[in-house]
Amino acid sequence: MPDWLLYTGSRLPHGGVDRLPPPPPWRAFDGEPVLPSPAGGSGNEHQATTYRPSDDAVRQVNAALYLRRPLLVTGPPGTGKSTLAYAVAHELGLGPVLHWPITSRTTLRDGLYQYDPLTRLYAAGRDDAPSEEDIGRYIRLGPLGTALLPYGRPRVLLVDEIDKSDIDLPNDLLTIFEKGEYEIPELTRRADPSAEVMTADGPGARVTVAAGTVRCRAFPMVVMTSNGEREFPPAFLRRCVTVELRQPSGDAELSAIVREHLGPLADQSDDLVRRFLERSTAGTLATDQLLNAVYLCRHADTEDRRALADRIMPYLTGPIDDD
Repeated sequence: MPDWLLYTGSRLPHGGVDRLPPPPPWRAFDGEPVLPSPAGGSGNEHQATTYRPSDDAVRQVNAALYLRRPLLVTGPPGTGKSTLAYAVAHELGLGPVLHWPITSRTTLRDGLYQYDPLTRLYAAGRDDAPSEEDIGRYIRLGPLGTALLPYGRPRVLLVDEIDKSDIDLPNDLLTIFEKGEYEIPELTRRADPSAEVMTADGPGARVTVAAGTVRCRAFPMVVMTSNGEREFPPAFLRRCVTVELRQPSGDAELSAIVREHLGPLADQSDDLVRRFLERSTAGTLATDQLLNAVYLCRHADTEDRRALADRIMPYLTGPIDDD
């Protein structure tokens, strides 16, 4: 592997991210106080330790890390677009992945933070009502908002299926990614705009936001996935590093993936791998369908493995299977 690669795809945890050079001058951020990386694994250790990235994916991940730019990952279902984020977090020891699933109703505010005024109003009427200084109990940072905290090492943020978003979200994200910061108006309007707010890292995780503003220090490793259901504006693409993942091809590559995931259960699965390849010539299939078929056929009491596998591997696009 070339020495410049921090993420190598080896699946072995290491501290290579500490060799990351200073950012380009136009991508430098100075948020403070500097926060330590959260403890814990990526959040999906099986996927992270069995993922086999392509050489192109490894190069583009490193380009995104060096340039402090988001990575836009495209490709058919089942090619490991989301898993790539967990693999990077696992190998570089960057803590739990912050997962932000996107729908057509998702707004930028959903990713940044949520404020719960109704609960606060209810609490104000109780005898044990918290003081004005406790507003942080009603503010929870979202996955994007948490990723932009001033961590000393980049957090990994998975923006899943961004192609399903409202048409305005990609441009809204551009502004945030360029600035590397955002305001919380509910704090900036107060006489004391600082508060200890909750984060997306789970119950009990809290951090102090000063002056009502969150500004990053290490720009997060943002992995945005797309199934190609829409095109993105040129301005958005220009500010992203892009990589397209492909479906595994050939008996050897698929068999290696099955062995990585299923170990001894993958023994005597060559016939199912061949059947998967045969069927994939007539319609779209995903690798996880093959894994499901191999696992089930090893446990199901049936002599007709082929028929059972076909039912577990329906086409995602293309002809409908009439069997």
